[in-house]
Amino acid sequence: MWVEIVMLANLARQPAHGYELRQRVEQNLGTTLSNNSLYPTLRRFTEAGAVTRTPQAQRGRPTRHVYEITDVGVEMLHDMLAELPDDLAADQAEFMSRLAHFDRLTIAERLAVLDARTRALLARAARTDELVTTVEPDSWARIVLDEVLSRSHAELRWLETLRVRAAEPPLED
Repeated sequence: MWVEIVMLANLARQPAHGYELRQRVEQNLGTTLSNNSLYPTLRRFTEAGAVTRTPQAQRGRPTRHVYEITDVGVEMLHDMLAELPDDLAADQAEFMSRLAHFDRLTIAERLAVLDARTRALLARAARTDELVTTVEPDSWARIVLDEVLSRSHAELRWLETLRVRAAEPPLED
């Protein structure tokens, strides 16, 4: 779902043709987005009424299509941003894609997303604590588990700082 969020958020900023959208998404994520992900998702968005697809003629080149978000798409984007189901909350990309667009959410919605991520990290830390007791103290597995635990605790501390900022009302323009 995070790819859908990033695609719709990019289209909410500015309409784009497929290649341009792919470039912007890749620039934002630092990862490659294949056409096999991009175009089927755009097709689903078009069928759902979330985006429009307008042909744009090009001199001496094939027609390209420009995609633009609709009111339905803006609502869909908001709903995806505001909800972080527990089964997705442990996924860093899912969380970060929402966090990057907290400016689109109310304070309560931001805090709910942070709560979901916090629950997921606490569950991961608890599972890791259990696993630590099952491995040899000087094993490579223990090194990995200690690092997972350290990262979980560091992110939990970071989430507390985010919670303070998320609770602040948006700045007036």
